[in-house]
Amino acid sequence: MPQPNSDATKVLAAAAGPIAKWCTGWYLFGAQAAISWGVPRSTGDADITVRLPRENVAAFCEAMGEAGFRLRVRDAAFIERTRILPFVHSATEFPLDVVLAGPGPEETFIERAIIQDFEGVAVPVASPEDVIIMKVLAGRPKDIEDLRAIIFERHATLDAAYIRSMLDMLEKALSQADLLPRFESEWTRTP
Repeated sequence: MPQPNSDATKVLAAAAGPIAKWCTGWYLFGAQAAISWGVPRSTGDADITVRLPRENVAAFCEAMGEAGFRLRVRDAAFIERTRILPFVHSATEFPLDVVLAGPGPEETFIERAIIQDFEGVAVPVASPEDVIIMKVLAGRPKDIEDLRAIIFERHATLDAAYIRSMLDMLEKALSQADLLPRFESEWTRTP
């Protein structure tokens, strides 16, 4: 199975201690997750979502500092608005965006994450179905390429009913009508 580049693996290994101490679940998503599910692509950062109680955010940031990370943005309003802790690993200068999980799909994605071994580091990776859902939501051209590649690589083993169910729920919650059609368009393109 393809794996993220060695800098991403070093960053995830360095973050493992603070995550284990302060978080009650997490998963890798974004380009690094797409790579782990067979998408040939390069990227210069890693994205994770963590279940971290708000009252522990400061302690988590301090632990990340001790593990060799620094925040790229220290604006509390930005962090509160975006729910993103944008770190960079000092030794490699590799960015790690830590998203604070909210209720709903992110909780489901944490529970469905699949542990993969990245050079001896146990990393929970968002399932291929959940990566597809996130890519459909993002909708950028690169995200569509990623979801297309995951569908192509894993078509026979994907739980399309689960994807459709989650996208239907998200369409209703977000008052959108373009998520299922976006997925179906890519799903039907793949033999």
